Amino acid sequence: MTSIKDPKKYNVIGTRPVRPDGTDKVTGRALYGADFDMAGLLHGKILRSPHPHARIKSINFDEALKIDGVLAVVTSKDLPDNPD
Repeated sequence: MTSIKDPKKYNVIGTRPVRPDGTDKVTGRALYGADFDMAGLLHGKILRSPHPHARIKSINFDEALKIDGVLAVVTSKDLPDNPD
């Protein structure tokens, strides 16, 4: 087991550590990834099985591809290192 070189340096319980980003967060000035919009940005939706522990064996997404604005449907077969 490794010992901590200076245990006092890591003792923050019961203290008020400095939070340099705290003011921006509580006033709403902080920026997060969801606050940015980029031209041409695509959005995705993850569809999961409504049944616990179920294994999805096939998906027919022909109707989804007919919807205006749908550019692609990505399944686990499209991902690298697919265990299926």
